[in-house]
Amino acid sequence: MKIFPLTLLPNDANINFMKLRWVSIAVAALIMFVAIGAMATRNFNYALDFTGGNLVEVHLAKPVGLDTVRERLAADGYDSAQVQTYGSGNELLIRLQPREGDSGSAATAHAAEAVMKAVSGADNQAKILRNEFVGPQVGRELALNGLYALLFVVVGFLIYIAFRFEWKFAVAAIITTLHDVIVVAGWFAISGHEFDLTVLAGILSVMGYSINDTIVVFDRVRENFRSMRADPETVLNKSINQTLSRTVITSFVAFLTVFALYLYGGGSLRGMAESQMIGIIIGTLSSIFVACPLLTLGLLKVSKQDLLPKAKDEAALARRP
Repeated sequence: MKIFPLTLLPNDANINFMKLRWVSIAVAALIMFVAIGAMATRNFNYALDFTGGNLVEVHLAKPVGLDTVRERLAADGYDSAQVQTYGSGNELLIRLQPREGDSGSAATAHAAEAVMKAVSGADNQAKILRNEFVGPQVGRELALNGLYALLFVVVGFLIYIAFRFEWKFAVAAIITTLHDVIVVAGWFAISGHEFDLTVLAGILSVMGYSINDTIVVFDRVRENFRSMRADPETVLNKSINQTLSRTVITSFVAFLTVFALYLYGGGSLRGMAESQMIGIIIGTLSSIFVACPLLTLGLLKVSKQDLLPKAKDEAALARRP
């Protein structure tokens, strides 16, 4: 029995991506500036992880519908309440942002009252196991740690690519990756969807996915520059087309996995899955329409001399007086 390999696109594709490079870069820049504008003007709908609030653990006589609990809490003034099960199905972990005017002990007491009202029933008694107030200082520390993690990853990628390839590739890869991260973050500012630690984790994972996809294409670019006698645009086009099937299949499978997590992972993981789905789509498009086109512009314009040590040395000698 002969098994045919999965190919969503023909292996001999010959699409002229470089012909569209000005359009693709302009569209990518426009989307990125819109995302930056949204983050600057609308800000994020920060979750309890960043804003502070109450953390309440409840034990119930029998399981209760999570959506019902969220609706009851919303009716009592606690919008965007995070409700999830932990341990057995009879135990709930509830995170509540403080209502306007609530703080300290008053916020803790009102949260306990609202939770008991939302989860208790005549045949389902509830017991509060823990009720703690998390101050906004913790949220600021988490946000700062997230920023440090972002900078650490960017610098690490920059150093790695600069050593493995050449500085022009490193700069193009970092610009592409930052574009993907900014667009994903901008989506949460535009949509108003809750921004919590799981979303931050999803955005950091988008960086890894984006840079990996870009490195695969750049690897082929380097190989083709060494083996082909052609102008840079032809080499870049050939490299994108040769990796196109692999890029699309990998992205498709990754998207299906994260989409399943979005549908069945529960509310606590939905933000992370949403950020990863958007990141996979944007990261795939940017590795095709942004990363390589950047290597044809200005100071980033790449040539054979940038990749072959012998050619580099000869070019350097030719420039000497």
